[in-house]
Amino acid sequence: MDEPEEYVDFMAKYRDWVAFKRLGIRDGTTPQEVAFHISGIKYTIDSKICKLLDIDTASIDSYAESITSGKKRSYEDLAKAIGALSGPKTREVLSGAVKRKENVPLAETYLLNKVIVDLGFDTFPNQLLMSKSYAELKLPKELKMAMAREKRKKEKEAGEVK
Repeated sequence: MDEPEEYVDFMAKYRDWVAFKRLGIRDGTTPQEVAFHISGIKYTIDSKICKLLDIDTASIDSYAESITSGKKRSYEDLAKAIGALSGPKTREVLSGAVKRKENVPLAETYLLNKVIVDLGFDTFPNQLLMSKSYAELKLPKELKMAMAREKRKKEKEAGEVK
């Protein structure tokens, strides 16, 4: 096979985080393949930002779950969930999730995105959405495994509620 002349690369090495993603661009490479690859890079980066800033995402995740629990994917429930963020409990959770008060806006952004995603909406064209639109795009193994873990977790929680 011929060596590609163009690439979309992402490489990071910072402390214990090492990531490398490369897509060689050949004559048959489609724009959707490039977009799919870039979306994977964005996911890799997004998952590290709060960790690098010592934002306690576990406490924010738990709070988001308490807001979205029992709600379905609908704009009505999304509006209710976002409305629930205006209370003092939100400020308390966000203040407790950061070591530096200057990071509260970053934690707010994480929380809002988490609520939206927990209700089944997306804020960016991610690999899962793209794979549904383009059957030829296959999800990476690690994403499939993460989705399976999340599904089992939700099924287990639903079983405990019964």
